[in-house]
Amino acid sequence: MSAADKIKNTAQDLKGKAEEAIGKLTDDDSKVAEGKADQAAAKAKNTVEDVKDTFRK
Repeated sequence: MSAADKIKNTAQDLKGKAEEAIGKLTDDDSKVAEGKADQAAAKAKNTVEDVKDTFRK
């Protein structure tokens, strides 16, 4: 995984965590769901990149 990919995925995860927190504070279920979806997408991308790295070795 390149450093740029890691940064993008981490940024997406942090954005998701922030959205989720804001949604909880404002009692906005759709914002909470969006945040969790962003976090899941970032985690999936990291997993795919980890698998790719494993096969490159």
